[in-house]
Amino acid sequence: MTVNMKKILTYTIALATLVFAAPACETFLDSESPSTFDASTVYSNYDLTESTIFSISQSFGETNSYRSRYLSWVGLNSDIEWYNTYKPTDEKYQIAGYAMLPNNGQLNLNNGPFAKMYEAIERANLCIEGIREYGNITENANMAYLLGEALTLRALIYYDIVRVWGDVPARFSSVTSENIYVKKESRDVIFKQLLSDLDEAIPYLPNPGQTTATSRTDRVNKMFAEGLYARIALMASGYAIRPDDGMVGTGDLGTVRLTNDPELQKSVLYPKALEYLRAAINSGTASLEDYETLWKNQSNMNNLTAGPGHETLFVIPFSEGRGRWNYTFAVRSEGSTYAGGANVTRGGDAGPVPTMWFKYDKNDVRRDITCVNWRWNSDNEPELPGIQRWYFGKYRFEWMTSHPYTGGNDDGVKPVVLRYSDVLLMAAEIANELGDTQEAKRYLLAVRERAFKGNEDQAESYVASISSKDDMFKAIVDERALEFCGEMTRKFDLIRWNMLKTKMDEAIADMKALRDLSGKYADINGLDGDVYYQVSGSQISIYGFNGEKTAPAGAWEKKAGYINKTVDSKGADTGLYDALVEGLYYGDPIQHMFWPIFNDTMTNSQGYIKNDYGYDSI
Repeated sequence: MTVNMKKILTYTIALATLVFAAPACETFLDSESPSTFDASTVYSNYDLTESTIFSISQSFGETNSYRSRYLSWVGLNSDIEWYNTYKPTDEKYQIAGYAMLPNNGQLNLNNGPFAKMYEAIERANLCIEGIREYGNITENANMAYLLGEALTLRALIYYDIVRVWGDVPARFSSVTSENIYVKKESRDVIFKQLLSDLDEAIPYLPNPGQTTATSRTDRVNKMFAEGLYARIALMASGYAIRPDDGMVGTGDLGTVRLTNDPELQKSVLYPKALEYLRAAINSGTASLEDYETLWKNQSNMNNLTAGPGHETLFVIPFSEGRGRWNYTFAVRSEGSTYAGGANVTRGGDAGPVPTMWFKYDKNDVRRDITCVNWRWNSDNEPELPGIQRWYFGKYRFEWMTSHPYTGGNDDGVKPVVLRYSDVLLMAAEIANELGDTQEAKRYLLAVRERAFKGNEDQAESYVASISSKDDMFKAIVDERALEFCGEMTRKFDLIRWNMLKTKMDEAIADMKALRDLSGKYADINGLDGDVYYQVSGSQISIYGFNGEKTAPAGAWEKKAGYINKTVDSKGADTGLYDALVEGLYYGDPIQHMFWPIFNDTMTNSQGYIKNDYGYDSI
């Protein structure tokens, strides 16, 4: 790194860290830093400006930013995914179980995700202001791309902040001594700014694969920005708990409702969102991939190429030695050496709810890739962990062949933010809502046919049978569960549909029915609770989940009562016992669908920030 680059990064990073700093910082903000560069020098030079863009991405990988508890727990729990441990005194379980307090030791940190995400916002603000003033974007397409990238990254980070905390401070200009402390603002103000920013950014951005930068999934491209616009439009016009109008930041309990802002109604946002999604689809610059190959590439860190023939549109831009995705979510290893020779006891902190496997059709290739009911033992062999503990088969240490996991807290795997299949399913949902169910069917069919590879006629029959707008909506609700299980988007879909608690209650009842072999589980060809398994080297075959009662020929081990047993030989709770199943949520998922702003941040805000949703009285 050159001396000049060090100076600009030092300037950008130093100023960004002041967002929630102490009052003494006001003196600093009124003085000139000795390490600053003249802004006209920086933002009239492509390479120096690009370095300031990279400073935004650096914030993703900070120790307690996206890397740590944010990505690990932000999407838990839902009706399809849950934390794999039930322990009410465990602060990580409390995060997933809607029972988190503002003093939660995992997140109440002065360098936690809230502060670090605002650090990234500040860096983006500085870039945007500098490029606007000195970048000459009307004559320089490369500088226009960097402005579009900065606007899109700021929109992504703000989307991630709002989907977790709801109403938060709106910072769309860099920090000065006059605005260092600000109150929370209605999320509607933020949504409108983000959508306006993306309207500006999208024309500046090439499609995937059209330039060197947009051929990488850790850089922004047009299709990602178009998909992000649709995501924000869906959230802005959807349901969520909201304080009464004018009561943001007063400690208001809030109610689940739609926005009253006329600019954020579906009738206003959906036509433009669909226009962007159609443009993305018609560009032909991304496509669906073979489902297993897609996820092997994810764990193998081969998901960095964007463009025709590739599905991933954007990933969290971690370095090769940063991030904890497989470390947290991969198929559990109990001391195996399937990870580059390292002895690994990691993965499996969360997984699909135990009934998820049964929701897939037997010909759906996504089922056995998504839902895994085995783990690696210290002999490098797969073993059964119990019906209650399933893992996300999309993420596997043994698939990390080009960049083997060698131990430690980071694995370098770059989590997917947006895939082309999401573009298709958002387009299907919005087209259906606007009254064009036939257009919605085309988008749904594309996703469904990939899932039923080799049985495409079954996908075609399913889609053809959809005969109404309501049926299509129900199909999309189901399809998003099947397609994105393990990708931590379901919770936010359920919130905007006003289905969070309803669907979680259905999941609880469904798990109890599986345990009791009742309801639909009594009709699966005589499902009786027993399963059989056979291990051959690194492969395991499990027989019985489809209701087969007779043991197959050959050397099979029997697990009697595997599905319906709830107490082990010593009388300890095991399997799908009531407290575990009902612990899908421990607190109120309606009142606390958003996280609290944590005590450290509120203290450093000098009284400007106050929690709503009942957290202020806890």
